[in-house]
Amino acid sequence: MNNELEQVETNKLPKIGDDAPSFTAVTTQGTINFPEDYKGKWVILFSHPADFTPVCTTEFMTFASMQKEFKELNTELIGLSIDSIYAHIAWLRTIKEKIKWNGLENLEVEFPVIEDIKMEVAKKFGMISPNESSTQAVRAVFFIDPKGKIRAYMYYPQSLGRNFEEIKRVILGLQKADKEGIATPANWKPGDDVIMPAPGSCGLAKERVENHDAETYCLDWFLCFKKEK
Repeated sequence: MNNELEQVETNKLPKIGDDAPSFTAVTTQGTINFPEDYKGKWVILFSHPADFTPVCTTEFMTFASMQKEFKELNTELIGLSIDSIYAHIAWLRTIKEKIKWNGLENLEVEFPVIEDIKMEVAKKFGMISPNESSTQAVRAVFFIDPKGKIRAYMYYPQSLGRNFEEIKRVILGLQKADKEGIATPANWKPGDDVIMPAPGSCGLAKERVENHDAETYCLDWFLCFKKEK
């Protein structure tokens, strides 16, 4: 019975809108306390199965090349692997000193990478998928807002590299939605028109369609856009 309960806990994902699980962890940048150390910032917490894995090496290089871009978006990166701190350091040194890929080289990974040998953080975030592996974290990405709430997450199999432009787009879209009270349509990218909140009454719906201004347009009463250009 205890094993069954442990299995359930291992597979349990925190839901969108939940408080992100808190933790204290040893990382390549020293000990971090989450979420206390990240108050007022967006966080991308991502996991990978193990150090010295090919797909994840390309991903870490890409994240390292985008560190400044995410900083400018008030967004901090945190990596996680069920490996030791020494393995992390050796892998990151190898990336910096030896690996050249896709025009990227000599990259310093400045964001923290969590040592999670006991899988404590991975289990809190539901990063262990026993059908994939019972001893490695799947390749997950959690988007956490400045209030410590989980706003979105993505899961990838070990064979598929993550799309980092999409990861950045998610942060941009969430930030814009929070700031302006709008939503974003399919395939939205910065600069595209955005969706206005649906009206909550017949009167507002009629007014929205008949009296919208030059900055807005409606395809129907429930689908109105705000121009961005």
